[in-house]
Amino acid sequence: MDNLAPLARKILKLSADKAYEKLVIAPGDGNPAALADLTAATTAGPRTLFPTFVTQETEATCLLAALWLWQDYLTESHELSQSVETATGSYWHAILHRREGDFSNAKYWYARAAGHPAYPSFANNAAVLLRDSPADKRLLRLFSPDTAGAALTDLADAAHTLPPSDPRHRTAVSLQQLEFRTLFEFTVSAAQR
Repeated sequence: MDNLAPLARKILKLSADKAYEKLVIAPGDGNPAALADLTAATTAGPRTLFPTFVTQETEATCLLAALWLWQDYLTESHELSQSVETATGSYWHAILHRREGDFSNAKYWYARAAGHPAYPSFANNAAVLLRDSPADKRLLRLFSPDTAGAALTDLADAAHTLPPSDPRHRTAVSLQQLEFRTLFEFTVSAAQR
């Protein structure tokens, strides 16, 4: 992404082949190879993640929360996302709680983010991702901005104990990765509007 500073791009690339594959993570699962760069970005401030002027400080803070979450650092991501009282902050906060296995709390924060402007892009791309999947009525909830977060949470809850080879687990991971990319791209753009 050209609209990210080198430090942000570096954090994204660290373990990119293995990042965000677990549906549920535990405290201590963070990628130690990313810790120094994440700490440097936090110390310097979220504006340093962008090569150009940031107009929305809250969105930049959300991006920093997302980078901590990308590398599986729950505590640091939680502190940042919880400090942002916007729909985007609530959305990142919801994802964090889903990934830590606090599914009911995730649904609460998804409800606060209902109707987020990133949902249409997620729904369009999810339709493409799922087009060859077997019919499953539970997945229809992914296509409503009011129920998409709860649907993804329920899917992760049902699939996180399944083996990675199970199609339901693979589908949940693919949707989780799509959700991250969609909200991440939105957050980058929104910080520079």
